[in-house]
Amino acid sequence: MSAPKKQHPVFVSVRDAQVHFRAGGALAALRGRARIIKAVDGVSFDIRKGESVGLLGESGCGKTTTGRMLLKLEEATGGSVTFDGADLGELRGEALKNFRTRAQLIFQNPFDAVNPRFTIRATLAEPLENARVPAAEREDRILAALELVRLPNPAEFLDRYPHQLSGGQLQRVVMARALILQPDFVVADEPVSMLDVSVRAGVLNVFRDVRDRLNLTAIYISHDLALVRYVCERTIVMYLGRIMEDGPTEDIVHEPLHPYTKALVAAVPVPHPDQDHAPLPIGRGAPDPLNPPSGCVFRDRCPQAHERCAAEIPAPRPVGSRLVACHLYEETAMAPAKEMA
Repeated sequence: MSAPKKQHPVFVSVRDAQVHFRAGGALAALRGRARIIKAVDGVSFDIRKGESVGLLGESGCGKTTTGRMLLKLEEATGGSVTFDGADLGELRGEALKNFRTRAQLIFQNPFDAVNPRFTIRATLAEPLENARVPAAEREDRILAALELVRLPNPAEFLDRYPHQLSGGQLQRVVMARALILQPDFVVADEPVSMLDVSVRAGVLNVFRDVRDRLNLTAIYISHDLALVRYVCERTIVMYLGRIMEDGPTEDIVHEPLHPYTKALVAAVPVPHPDQDHAPLPIGRGAPDPLNPPSGCVFRDRCPQAHERCAAEIPAPRPVGSRLVACHLYEETAMAPAKEMA
């Protein structure tokens, strides 16, 4: 009998976290007409040390806001986020500066992520200056970071400007900037979505290799299930600010449980020209974040919705290896419960 897999300690913990925005501007707020967008609305999950977790969902589901909240780039308007035992909402001064060193973001668009007037050397030297790394050490740290992300002949790129690099090369520079301070936690926000298909695999391989070599705790944000499956051992599926399903990536791919997750899996392109897709098992139309449905936020597109879905927000329930926020599953059952009329 094989020994059970060792559980690493919880590194990031999120409890009932919310990020709400006012829509309509200051004038609407003064007139009492401001409306609330619940970008993140009561999510809870843990990330263990060294774990790689995917945040998956359509555009507007709240995954990017969740990632920014974990980095304290967006303040949580409710609930709590703790990082290595420290409450992010209470970090100030040196503690906050230390957190900024340990947690980094890899941006989606490399061309928007860097100053076009900075050389590559200046781009990578800036975080070292902010962290007060001695000037004598910076050049070596810069070259080591570029070698880590497999940029060939890195010394040749130091005096170039961003427009002189290809998209794949510049994304490696952006990745190197995120890693140059040797962080413990990285959020990658769709880092290959702006790149040509021909260079995506190389950047993804670099991400996986660096994550494993440095034992990084990582969040990978994407709308592409195939990419999440390639880089993440666990996946959290979000829809309209809430978590629909959370579990091992392979289990979610092979046997999705939540109706929304089933639709995401069904939408993955079939790599055969003569094989047609079956119609997606959900209603069409993008959700309105300003006017979400009552109860389950997915119910207006769900083919299995019933009366309880409109009246009660489903809490995440353990179902096998996963947590599923759906009334079709009883808390202790392994199979779908009988639907209400």
